[in-house]
Order: sequence, then C-alpha cells, then structure tokens
Amino acid sequence: MAQATFDRRHFLGGAAVTMVAAQLSMSGWGKEQSIKEAQAAVMSKETNLGSVSKAPNLPEGFTDTFTSRFVNAGGVRQHAVIGGEGPPLLLVHGWPETWYAWRLLMVQLARDFQVIAVDQRGMGLTDKPEDGYDNGNLANDLVALMDALGHERFAVVGHDTGLIISYALAADHPDRVARLAVAEVPEPLGLGDSPPLFGLPEFINDKLWHLAFNRVNNPITEQLVRGREDIFFGYEFAIQAGNGKKVPDAVIDYYVRMLSNPDSLHGSFGFYRVLDTTLVQNGQRKSTKLTMPVLAIGGAESWGPEVGKGMELAAEDVQSVVIPGSGHWVAETAPEEMLSALSAFLAPYRDGG
Repeated sequence: MAQATFDRRHFLGGAAVTMVAAQLSMSGWGKEQSIKEAQAAVMSKETNLGSVSKAPNLPEGFTDTFTSRFVNAGGVRQHAVIGGEGPPLLLVHGWPETWYAWRLLMVQLARDFQVIAVDQRGMGLTDKPEDGYDNGNLANDLVALMDALGHERFAVVGHDTGLIISYALAADHPDRVARLAVAEVPEPLGLGDSPPLFGLPEFINDKLWHLAFNRVNNPITEQLVRGREDIFFGYEFAIQAGNGKKVPDAVIDYYVRMLSNPDSLHGSFGFYRVLDTTLVQNGQRKSTKLTMPVLAIGGAESWGPEVGKGMELAAEDVQSVVIPGSGHWVAETAPEEMLSALSAFLAPYRDGG
C-alpha cells in the first residue's frame, strides 16, 4: 500500500543521510556541517527526478519521442518535455502535479502536434523564485517559453491551476491562442460568486479546504506539511478522485518524492499565496470574453458540467464534455476519453483552421 511505500522511503532516506554524514565526519567535517552536506548529497540524487530520463512507468515509445529541455524564458529557467511534429500544443498541468500528469496522452498527441508539456514556475524542475506567481505573470512565463521555442500561435490545454493560468494566457494574449481546452475547475476564479467560507456542504469542504490552507502566506503551511507530504498530498489525490478511478499509489509516491524537496514544497504554495492578486486580475479580465473556441472538460465524479458552466462566464464559444466515471484527475485516470475529446476539438487547428 502507499503508506508502507512512503514510510519505507522516509526510513531509507534518513538512513542514507545518516550514513553519508558519518562518512563526512570521519573525514574531519563537523557534525552540523556533515549533516548539511549529507542532506545535499542525498537531495542531489533527486534533483533530476522530474526529467524524462528519471520518470517512471512512461508509456511505450515515450522516450523515443520526448526529451526534457531547459529554456531560459521569462526570467526563469523553465523545464518542458517536448516532442512530436505538427502545430504547437502547450500542456499546462495543475497542482500538485508536473508535466508528468500528461504522460498518458502525449505519445498519441505527438502524432499530430509538437507537444510542449511545461512545469509551472515553482513546480517540477522549473525555477522556484520567491515571487511571480499571480496568473498574469505565470501566463507571461508561458508566452516567453513559446517565444523562445519559436511559436507565435498555439493551442493550449490546462488542468486545475493550469486552467486558471491558461485562461489568463488566452485573455491577456488572445492573438497567440488558437484554441483553449480546460479541465476540472468550476471557473477560472473571480468571475462568479465565491463560495461562502462557512456553510459549505461537508463533501465540498473536504475538497476545497486546501484553498484556504495553501493561501496562508506564512511558513506554518510548510512546517505542518514537511515530513508529512505523503499524508497531505495523498489526501488530495484521494479526495479529488471522489468515487472515480484513483491515481495509482506509485504515481502519487513519485509526486510526493518531488514535493518532499523543501524548495519544491515552498514553490508549490506560490500560486495560492498570491490569489488576492489573481482574483483582482480576473475581475478585470471578465469584462471581455474570450472569442477563440473553448473546450471545457469535467469528470463526472468531480466538477462535471460545472466546468462548462463556469467557462461560459469567460468565453463566447464553449463546448462541454463530461467524462463518465472520472474524478478530478482526468488525464491520469481517463486518458482515452480525454484524448477522444481533445482530438475532436483540436482537429480544425491540426488541419490549419
């Protein structure tokens, strides 16, 4: 089970630090310095964990098509997994995932598109600066990335926080986005009425409590989660799946390993800690609706048709698809159904329309 895997990982990681520290002490280093050096040595082995070469259980043929690339753009070094031929297609993951969330779709999509699956600022192997996490700036990161790759116009697919960022990208740079597909947030935030803090039904509160927790702009969030990443993120993967198909334990463990790096844990809260700014920005954006075609995808066991209803507040031309049996993690647990929806929606773009 996942808990046993996590406990074993923490035990082995601690043992590794102890052994390396002992070796450094025998070499004449002080105890405190030895522990710091040991932690750095063990962490260095995890540094490239989020790259294609280190990613586990990739689909057959994935590494023949895709490679990790680091691109300096928007003032940060961004990590993107790129492959395929055709018009460019930008994939923007959600929280607490990375480009890896799209892996089950990418080989098929690469037959018709050049696929660019990026790690957001603060996540995965992309830089994790202290600021720049409002969705306007995150959207600018992506524009800078596509500029650096030589793509003037492109289609975008965003999930979860990636929906919110992709909305800002399409709203702020409408000439750049040919088509927009979004999944699994009931609206881009700030366009409709916010839910009450108190009085939410229990099953909704269980799914949304992390929004308030993650927004706390204080080290207490990291202090409470550090060393308990398996519990915190494991709960999120489980509760957001609802009664739908679950993300496999091994996949959750992979995400947790990446988020257990203190810099990665800190970066993962960046988006939420500046939501006040994002909400103000979206309040300004809602006065002009998107005009490009938009596809809204919901999991039937999660937000379902609410995704489409929410996007109707933001866009004029909205198609909606609800995937039966799927919870929040549609790309991870219903890849064939999501591919079918995306392929039909993106066909005119693929064909030059």
